[in-house]
Amino acid sequence: MEDTGNTPFVDFQDVWLAYNEELLRANHFAVEAIDLQVKRGEFIAIVGPSGCGKSTFMKLTTGLKMPSMGKIRIDGEPVTGPLKISGMAFQAPSLLPWRTTVDNVLLPLEIVEPYRSTFKAKRKEYVERARRLLQKVGLGGYEDKFPWQLSGGMQQRASICRALIHEPKMLLLDEPFGALDAFTREELWCILRDLWTEQQFNVILVTHDLRESVFLADTVYVMSKSPGRFVVKREIELPRPRELELTYTKEFTDIVLELRSHIGAIRSNATAASAPAVIPQ
Repeated sequence: MEDTGNTPFVDFQDVWLAYNEELLRANHFAVEAIDLQVKRGEFIAIVGPSGCGKSTFMKLTTGLKMPSMGKIRIDGEPVTGPLKISGMAFQAPSLLPWRTTVDNVLLPLEIVEPYRSTFKAKRKEYVERARRLLQKVGLGGYEDKFPWQLSGGMQQRASICRALIHEPKMLLLDEPFGALDAFTREELWCILRDLWTEQQFNVILVTHDLRESVFLADTVYVMSKSPGRFVVKREIELPRPRELELTYTKEFTDIVLELRSHIGAIRSNATAASAPAVIPQ
């Protein structure tokens, strides 16, 4: 039996991905040379310029894409197809409009084993679980409303509940708060912080918001322009539990500015590399 305490929960070993055979033959990769080891229960964030491969990295992590080269292990097992131990939430909540909030949250239990085969028999128990989760994120009283009766922030809370209802070991979040106003976004940071503190699942958060990454994560990775590779690893040693007041401190702002300077440098290099050559007259 391997020692799961020391085995990385997420383990990428020199992973490269080209989206098809033609691009592979042309050595045109979406991501390249990714080496990443994430501890069990760790919260990581990935930031970088648009089009740098952050979403491609997510597809590799969930087993929706297989690497062209290299190896990926999650929870000690090689990734050979879509993972059942992960939950996902995206920028658009994508709730089904004809289902109530609680029925939207229950959806993974209807389609993911081992819950699927016991769903009818255990429906009452699962509904209770969904209602408890919705109350935790401040949606008590909205369980039987339809998505069109909820604000954008409420829909995103429901979406996070749906991603967590089957108690996954890993939560993948792709720009989950990007479409929300600043106040709602910060409220949801705190909800996510509290859920993670309580349950200690692994989190991989892809975001453009540097403040968000520094407030939530244990470690922030900066990705370079395409082909994406990790060029900076920044451990966030701010003490936990973190309150929103922390985001106004110099210590916090300095880390955000440091990350911003890394991304600025990547952008400048990319612009310089793509600029047309000047022909001397």
